[in-house]
Amino acid sequence: MEKIGVEVLSCSICLDLLKDPVGLHCGHSFCKLCIEGYWDRLDERNIYECPHCRQTFTQRPLLQKNVMLAELVEEIKKAGLQADEPSYAGPGDVACDSCTEMKLKALKSCLVCLASFCDKHLRAHLEEPAFRRHKLVPPFKQLQEIICSHHDEEKKMFCRTDQHGICPLCAVDQHKDHDIVSAAVERREREDEVVQHRGRIQQRIQAREDDVKRLEAEEKNIIIAADEAVKESWRIFNQLILNIRRRMSDVEQQIRSRQQTGAALLKGLQKRLEQEIAELKKKDAELQQLSHTESHTIFLQSLSSLSEVSDDALSSRTHVNPYRSFAEVTAAVSASRDRLQNVLGDTWTNISLMLAPEPKTRAQFLRYSRDIALDPNTTHSLLLLSDGNRKVTYMGEDQSPPHHPDRFTDQYHHQVLSKESLTGRCYWEVEWTGRVNVTVSYKDISRSGEESLFGFNDKSWSLLCRNSGCFFTHNKVTTEVSGYRPSRLGVYLDHSAGLLSFYSVFDSMTLIHRVQTTFTQPIHAGVYVGFSSACEFLKLNSTTV
Repeated sequence: MEKIGVEVLSCSICLDLLKDPVGLHCGHSFCKLCIEGYWDRLDERNIYECPHCRQTFTQRPLLQKNVMLAELVEEIKKAGLQADEPSYAGPGDVACDSCTEMKLKALKSCLVCLASFCDKHLRAHLEEPAFRRHKLVPPFKQLQEIICSHHDEEKKMFCRTDQHGICPLCAVDQHKDHDIVSAAVERREREDEVVQHRGRIQQRIQAREDDVKRLEAEEKNIIIAADEAVKESWRIFNQLILNIRRRMSDVEQQIRSRQQTGAALLKGLQKRLEQEIAELKKKDAELQQLSHTESHTIFLQSLSSLSEVSDDALSSRTHVNPYRSFAEVTAAVSASRDRLQNVLGDTWTNISLMLAPEPKTRAQFLRYSRDIALDPNTTHSLLLLSDGNRKVTYMGEDQSPPHHPDRFTDQYHHQVLSKESLTGRCYWEVEWTGRVNVTVSYKDISRSGEESLFGFNDKSWSLLCRNSGCFFTHNKVTTEVSGYRPSRLGVYLDHSAGLLSFYSVFDSMTLIHRVQTTFTQPIHAGVYVGFSSACEFLKLNSTTV
């Protein structure tokens, strides 16, 4: 079976092998879905026609499967003879003017027909004698532009005065006093311009290719430098860990040494006490025996020869605290840990700022500005959203919103989250009155109970703003930020770097508090609104001043 046989079994709508083929009364067959879709688009005009021969039907034909064609198509598929996939015209391609449905990519354009044709519709030009004098050229989009709109003639002349192509009739009419030559002559004289222009373009291409190579080399250098930095950082941290382990071993050794010394001391005291107990028991036995003697003379004589039991310092030495030295060691180790954590925290913040520097000016911050819209489905029932869901106000009365599982419902926690999640670098500003908690939070924060209050869990980071100043809270740990009461607050988030910064926005950007952490989920902006309070997320853009 030759390839032409495969094309006969193709649908003229999708130009692919027939799928679930159905036949019309005119004898032509189509994919069932293709012909139904074609007629669905014609339903409003009540016209039903064959897409191939254009025969019309008074009623929409009932489609029946063509069993023989379906079997042939299956045989072709099994034999691997399916036709090549059609090449559809995409953006920038010249489309076939004869395709009625999905336009295929044109292979040639005809200067006589002023049309472009795909492989299938080009055959007539290649096979029929009537088309042999037609001039075929590579696909050309602006075919109509080579024909004079006034005289319907090809623009074979060129007007040097007006610098555009004209037809011979225009040359003796509108352009009779102009400098006119044939298009062929003008082309020969201007081909050097093309060569020169191509030369400049090729130079530009070469320069850009050199730039690409330079950037590729720089990328490789960045990778090498980054790998070396990572390797060196691992070496330094491993050295630090090794030193910590050595110090840990030294501390353990000293504790064990102190343990042995203390144990030996206690053993010595215990032995002396046991000896004293034995002597005392011996004297007690002698006294007991003496108390039972019948001779008064022997009793008195023996009693006078017995030595008195003397108190010594041994018993007082048994009341020392053997654990005090250990507690002092663990306290010292704990203090060292706190100092090291503070140093590492400050160092990590500095490293993050070096790798991803924060903006300095407000204009630089505004490059990362985000319009924050609050989510009505999370809004507490005592709060009211307004100004495009950017402003939230405490109302004091239940606003009776519809039930939603995302809504904050705790009686005392009047909170709301933003609708969109935030990742990457983001910046937003708020203005507030009264008492508010400006917050960033994970979406899966609790909606009721103590764990739902912003800042009192490990899912939210909150800056409390009120008349007396600001306080930062995370995971129930509160840090006072003294000396600040900004009426306009800027929040900068670098999600990947784990940086969260709060700024006072006035004549300049003044840092209030910065947090260095690791965000494991996308972030949502949020706010807690106290009694008689309000907060507005400002609409910003890069040109805001």
